[in-house]
Amino acid sequence: MQAEPEAFARGLENALDLEMVTRMFGALAALSNVSLSVRPGERRAVLGSNGAGKTTLFNCITGDFLPTSGTIRFFGEDVTEFPPQERVRRGLRRTYQTSLLFKKLTVRENVHLACRGVSRQRFSFFPSRRDDVLIAAAEKLVEAVHLTSAKDKIVADLSHGQQRQLEIAMALAGAPRLILFDEPAAGLSPAERQDLVAILTSLPAHIGFIIIEHDMDVALRVAESVTVMHDGRIFKEGAPREIEADEEVQELYLGGEDG
Repeated sequence: MQAEPEAFARGLENALDLEMVTRMFGALAALSNVSLSVRPGERRAVLGSNGAGKTTLFNCITGDFLPTSGTIRFFGEDVTEFPPQERVRRGLRRTYQTSLLFKKLTVRENVHLACRGVSRQRFSFFPSRRDDVLIAAAEKLVEAVHLTSAKDKIVADLSHGQQRQLEIAMALAGAPRLILFDEPAAGLSPAERQDLVAILTSLPAHIGFIIIEHDMDVALRVAESVTVMHDGRIFKEGAPREIEADEEVQELYLGGEDG
């Protein structure tokens, strides 16, 4: 059997390793031989115009789509064929472009349900006591995303920006080791984007994340490394300053689709 590449064989050093991941939809290659490594605690931005393969990349990492070929490891474990819930149990979390919230419940109730969903109590039919550890955990998460003043509001009555903040709180439930943020700044006002940057940069250092974002200003402010995708492949990788100054990246963004 052919030996794995040295960097990939040392997968235990990384939070996430993708090796030659391809995802086909019929004859269309949405991802083509993508190899990517993310260290524990690393904050990485994934940039690219529409159709670059960013969301398909996330779907393969989370298990929403299985790759057509290639291998995915999460903290050294091969999770390529794992369903999404098994990846969640191992500490992987994700937000989506379209909000997946309980609109008729309060902020606090949404976060408490998220905490309960990744706990041992997730199958219990008994309500939590007021002094339940999950109640306390939910309160801390609400505070962490700057929603304490809105914790008793019905989610349907929140602004779009507040709903985005709530999604981050729910992704932080349990003990996440890596979070995938799918365009969290979409539709936010300038003030809300500033708040988003503050929230993401203040996350505990042990929690790594990958952020897909069309707003380069937000992405480059919260990330320590950047991957640029184009046509389902990795186009460039580097530090935020390198990517921002790269003429080919600038040409790709100015010449590609807006959005």
